[in-house]
Amino acid sequence: MAGRIPLVLLACGSFNPITHQHMRLFELARDHMHQTGLYRVVGGIVSPVGDNYGKQGLVASKHRLAMARLALQSSHWVSVDDWESQQADWTETVVTMRYHYDRIAAQYHNSKDPPTASDVPQLKLLCGADFMDTFKVPGLWRDDHVEEVVGYFGLVCVSRGSLQPDRAIHESDLLSRHRRRIFLVREWVHNEISATEVRRALRRGQSVKYLLPDSVIDYIREHNLYTQDSEMKNKDVKLRPLTMQTIQD
Repeated sequence: MAGRIPLVLLACGSFNPITHQHMRLFELARDHMHQTGLYRVVGGIVSPVGDNYGKQGLVASKHRLAMARLALQSSHWVSVDDWESQQADWTETVVTMRYHYDRIAAQYHNSKDPPTASDVPQLKLLCGADFMDTFKVPGLWRDDHVEEVVGYFGLVCVSRGSLQPDRAIHESDLLSRHRRRIFLVREWVHNEISATEVRRALRRGQSVKYLLPDSVIDYIREHNLYTQDSEMKNKDVKLRPLTMQTIQD
């Protein structure tokens, strides 16, 4: 793959808990980007959101980080990063992307051999099709942040079941303007694993074997996660991005 653009894929989200579906996104995206003939994927990053996000049922980041690391033990190219989850407040996606891009660039510039511009990897946000609908939620995203995430960095979006991201792009003037920076990946082998449904099964005492890695299931049992009580956490709490937008407005 000599001459191709090096690329790192970054996935931000709750990972509550991480599932086989989350991990498959990386494999599908890497295959697709390699098939473009333009890119060489050199790394992947899982970045769990901080505890102050305010989403209902969100367990502590220390547990979500631990489960993600267990799940990805066998991966030689995807790692788990705790920077976002360790911030004092919820961090906008664009801020997380800036941090990782600067960190990656610094690593290459500090290497033994001075890099050329083409040596420093690009960074793109990896997401599922459901993520595209968040752009339509009033007050959830600032337009300048969407411009930077999509127009500057770029998106790699994987379809999910009946959810097709091309409709979200068509219905948004801003996303349509940056269509060439959005790479749509078709998942032909449909995987409907949902972290929401996994949590529901767990609190009802039902089996989640083969939906999650065994190591993650063992961790959940050991720490008694995803109970009726934990699902009530942040109930009736407004998502932090929405409260931040209200303050800024």
